[in-house]
Amino acid sequence: SVEQLIDLMKTIDFTLVNVHIPYAGDIPNTDVSIAYIDLDPNLDLLPSDIDAPVVLYCRSGNMSTQAAKALVGLGYTNVMEVDGGMNAWQEAGYDLLIE
Repeated sequence: SVEQLIDLMKTIDFTLVNVHIPYAGDIPNTDVSIAYIDLDPNLDLLPSDIDAPVVLYCRSGNMSTQAAKALVGLGYTNVMEVDGGMNAWQEAGYDLLIE
């Protein structure tokens, strides 16, 4: 959830990944944007330690779910998603960063 993400941001070092396409903004502190369909060729942008925590999000949750399944299939063991993605972030009263 958005609340859990905010708590994680205060206490745990993790990689926050925006997998939404087309670009629609970022949750603050996003480390990298990788289209959910382009994860495999861009693994060098993710932690080399497959046990490191990775948090994924997209606009509503569909793309991040697909990305999470792909990462788990590639051996990642600590993959999480932001339930509701950017929509939930904004509904909770937080702003997106737009480049």
